[in-house]
Amino acid sequence: MTIEVGSKLPEVTLFRATADGPEAVNTKEFFAGRKVVVFAVPGAFTPTCSAKHLPGFVANAEAIKAKGVDEIVCLASNDAFVMNAWAKAENAGDNITMLSDGDLAFVSKTGLELDLTGRGLGKRANRFAMIVDDGKVTDLAVEEPGAFDVSNAETVLAKL
Repeated sequence: MTIEVGSKLPEVTLFRATADGPEAVNTKEFFAGRKVVVFAVPGAFTPTCSAKHLPGFVANAEAIKAKGVDEIVCLASNDAFVMNAWAKAENAGDNITMLSDGDLAFVSKTGLELDLTGRGLGKRANRFAMIVDDGKVTDLAVEEPGAFDVSNAETVLAKL
């Protein structure tokens, strides 16, 4: 079952890169008391993700945060090291928090998993965007496979 608007996010552990190595991020603690935009991509350094999805949020980060958003998160099934390298390659700086769901804990529990087995990519995060307020989903936009219409930064910004 896919998570819906009004649902609480599952409590799982994600990871982010730090100077000391990967740091565990508990979702219950991370989202508590804050408004966060989360967008997920099937993979770092992949065509649409690198050419459109992440760059769109980097370019619109200031405008999104001006709407009362505390943090913007990019989520992918890549490990924290790859997410960190991708952030540097795309000049994400401090505007985007890159979180790794390498174990697929988050996407599995939310029903937002994409199975690209047979195409050399295995199981991944589906492409989506959600607005989360104090751990509760207030908006969710999930892309159809291969599409990039509802989870882009401009669409999220219009909903805020």
